[in-house]
Amino acid sequence: MPKVDVRDNEPLEKALRRFKKKIEREGIIRQIKARKHYEKPSVKKRRKQREAKKKKRY
Repeated sequence: MPKVDVRDNEPLEKALRRFKKKIEREGIIRQIKARKHYEKPSVKKRRKQREAKKKKRY
């Protein structure tokens, strides 16, 4: 679980922004969105193949 320590005299908004960036970098938001709805195995396989193809291109 990502953790952010609030520094002395640091506004809470700034610490919250750092926390959100840390979560985004670790891919937690993407993972939550993916698990929100059930994905059939065949759909999952097609999506992974598309991602691999896209990744291979670059």
